[in-house]
Amino acid sequence: MTGEWDADTLFDVFERETAREILALTSLGPMSAQALADRTDESEPTIYRRIDALTEHDLLEEKTRMDEEGNHYSVYETNLEAVCFRLEDGGFTIDVTYRRELVE
Repeated sequence: MTGEWDADTLFDVFERETAREILALTSLGPMSAQALADRTDESEPTIYRRIDALTEHDLLEEKTRMDEEGNHYSVYETNLEAVCFRLEDGGFTIDVTYRRELVE
């Protein structure tokens, strides 16, 4: 997603407890959808709906991993470092700060 954040959209994303849990869990390291479902006690379809919303808004990044048998699977890690909501001139403004890996 590019451009400025719409406060209503971001409020909608953060309204879901499961979305907030996914962001918190994936801030610790990459996790599969199955692992997220196990940790949140949510169904995988619910986890995938939240993952879709979070990736659509650049809050979560999908990476591909390979298991010992050579099978590929996805893991997810948050891109989010901070969100700041401000009340200004009768409305909200939002600053989103992303985690960035430094390239050496």
